Amino acid sequence: MERTFTASVWREESWFVAQCLEVDVASQGESEEQALTNLREALELYFEEPQSTLVPKMRHVKVQVRAA
Repeated sequence: MERTFTASVWREESWFVAQCLEVDVASQGESEEQALTNLREALELYFEEPQSTLVPKMRHVKVQVRAA
């Protein structure tokens, strides 16, 4: 599936920063196009199915909660 996202791009010293406005993902590059290419890759990794190499341990945590 292909989706379109909005990216904000700006320059910080010698780097261009590209930030996705819909998802909290950003990247950078030496040019605007490189920053956008790196952002595309970062977004693809962000939406990739998680692949666990170890089975996670499930634990219970007790927390004392007081009414405000």
